[in-house]
Amino acid sequence: MIKRLGAAVLVMIVVSVLTFIVTRVLFPDPVRTLMGGQDSSATPEQLRQMTSSLGLDKPMAVQYFDWLGNLLQGDLGRSFRTPTGVTETILERIPVTVELMVLALLIALVAGTALGVAAALFRGRWIDALASGASVLALSLPNFFLGILLVYFFALTLGVLPSSGYVPFSEDPLGNLERMVLPSVTLSMAYVGTFARYTRALMLSVLSEDYVLRAHASGLDPRRVVVRHAMKNTMIPMVTVVGLNAAGLVGGAVVTENIFSLPGVGTLLTNSILGKDFPVLQGLILVITLGVVVINLLVDLLYGALDPRIKVS
Repeated sequence: MIKRLGAAVLVMIVVSVLTFIVTRVLFPDPVRTLMGGQDSSATPEQLRQMTSSLGLDKPMAVQYFDWLGNLLQGDLGRSFRTPTGVTETILERIPVTVELMVLALLIALVAGTALGVAAALFRGRWIDALASGASVLALSLPNFFLGILLVYFFALTLGVLPSSGYVPFSEDPLGNLERMVLPSVTLSMAYVGTFARYTRALMLSVLSEDYVLRAHASGLDPRRVVVRHAMKNTMIPMVTVVGLNAAGLVGGAVVTENIFSLPGVGTLLTNSILGKDFPVLQGLILVITLGVVVINLLVDLLYGALDPRIKVS
């Protein structure tokens, strides 16, 4: 635990330095951008005053440690585009992205596991070919293309689901789920294919183990052998697979949220880049990195709890 926490802190420090440097390279003159760009009528004195008020006239090292000091107090700075603080802005958006990722992950786990188990149990038969083909198709469809197809078919053609917008679950649970169905399916599809392929390979490996063959030979119910013995041990490595795909879920959420106009972290990230609002961009990158680090840390701990052999080793 201590080693992993130390590694997580080191990762966050490195990411904070790289983020600070990269945002300054991407947006070398944010003050002029704020004042209207190259066509701005601001005088040099006004530009100097704005630069001083934002603390951008200090050396880069001093700016970094000032920002880091505020960061340790939970202050990510203030947006250049809105009067609210970066911390408050991000906290307002996180629940939307978390809900999208959780729903997408649940859909991917259920559908992917079902396809993988079916393909493994009927290896070499038409069911295996159908399940494997479905997993390859799911992997091959880009989420931006799939999202457009789903909107066209379910929202525009059939009119059974809304195409965009968001309602908090606490205000209208049914309306929230109606608006989250299409984005969740869109984001989950690539992971359905990934989890199906992993599950199939793991199931084929477990089904050939001696304890599974012995269970079949002793006359146990085949369904009980699959569920209680084979699938249970298959799920242990799947925990690692889920953790490794956490970062990909965040990246996919950026595209998905923009397609369906969800007010989440992904939309905020896009707007901060287009608006050259580097305080928000810095904060978002740190928060996203922290989320991925925490998920990987939890996966490591959960893996050790599920498999006692990890603890022994």
